[in-house]
Amino acid sequence: MSTALIILAAGKGTRMESDLPKVLHKIAHAPMLWHAMRAGRSLEPDACVVVAGHQADMVQASALDYDPAAQVVIQSEQLGTAHAVAQAQPALQGFGGDAIVLYGDTPFISEDTLAAMLEARKQHDVVVLGFDAADPGRYGRLITNGDALERIVEFKDATDQERAVTLCNSGVVAAKAEILFDLIAAVGNDNASGEYYLTDIIEIARARGLSASVVRCDEAETLGVNSRAELAAAEALFQTRRRAEMLAEGVALQAPDTVYLAWDTYIGRDAEIEPNVIFGPGVTVESGARIRAFSHLEGAHVSRGAIVGPFARLRPGAELSEDVHVGNFVEVKNTVMHQGAKANHLTYLGDAEIGARSNIGAGTITCNYDGVFKHKTTIGQDAFIGSDSMLVAPVTIGDGAMTASGSTITSDVPAGALAVARARQEVKPGLATKLFNMLKAKKAKQIKEAE
Repeated sequence: MSTALIILAAGKGTRMESDLPKVLHKIAHAPMLWHAMRAGRSLEPDACVVVAGHQADMVQASALDYDPAAQVVIQSEQLGTAHAVAQAQPALQGFGGDAIVLYGDTPFISEDTLAAMLEARKQHDVVVLGFDAADPGRYGRLITNGDALERIVEFKDATDQERAVTLCNSGVVAAKAEILFDLIAAVGNDNASGEYYLTDIIEIARARGLSASVVRCDEAETLGVNSRAELAAAEALFQTRRRAEMLAEGVALQAPDTVYLAWDTYIGRDAEIEPNVIFGPGVTVESGARIRAFSHLEGAHVSRGAIVGPFARLRPGAELSEDVHVGNFVEVKNTVMHQGAKANHLTYLGDAEIGARSNIGAGTITCNYDGVFKHKTTIGQDAFIGSDSMLVAPVTIGDGAMTASGSTITSDVPAGALAVARARQEVKPGLATKLFNMLKAKKAKQIKEAE
């Protein structure tokens, strides 16, 4: 059976106290909307419709950035969840498969839960995702009779007996698209808020002789984010879950609570991550690599046997081959370091290619930017770059070549050559003493005049 996603992302999120649409606030460096879209993508949907409203242009741009095939429709007035889902109907005209309604501010629905909902949909016309709440509070209650879901009761409308029910509504719904839109068309807004509620479709379905059922999930999966405090709690939950998964997968985290992961961080088994490491988006660390303390990685690939840090920074485009060493206070950006290359301290490598087994001395800088354009530095195999070398790109250092410490290299260096580009040292005997005496006398005069 084909599947379509309908992701509701129209809300402003007033409690966030932000100019940014609520669903674009980030968890683990990715908008909450992307988390919902990624969960839905596990179903290999035939269509993904995002319902935008507040600052729709920003929401649309983000949705298409994640999935260029997504369709974005506009809910110009926020008249309730049923009204929001109805906006997706034209985009799914003629679609004969199942539709699943997700929420852009509910980022933790698991792939297994969504798969379970589709499986249940084979037996029932409408399936609702529920959870047993530790503190049901003001959640809507799912009223069941055996396996059948009879209705959803909002807290304010519930009797004392119904409020005692702990099975609560997540809002996530699965149904055949044609049935879903038909039910929504019958939803009214005769309520205190004057809104069209998606929850009303259950009673309508039952009145029409359709079957409805509940799939249960862990309460944490249904966590919605409506405020900065809840966003921080969601970030903490993501980090805790992902760290636990990595430990189970064989990653060595010395101090798990101090390591911060992005939503797409991949780390292979037997990789070692020391304390206080931060991963931005787009990082892959292969098995057996070691990331030392206080390093920051983003958009980088670290191969087996490589060592990064401590206090290193890998920026987007950093590609470290096997057994590469990047040491303390080294920054690497848009640079390929081939097998066994080393830059152990106090170095900037930007827009460069470093050959196998080459050694980059402390204080080396690839001067890649002229104020307008970026230029490339190429260093061959087995080269030795002396400490405090300035390599002014575009420039090429040949295989087995050397640069003398303190050199500013502006021209290519052939293979096997030594380049020396610094002024000849001169020694002036006694001149330092003379200068110090002159300066001290000047300072004493200033103090006397100030008195």
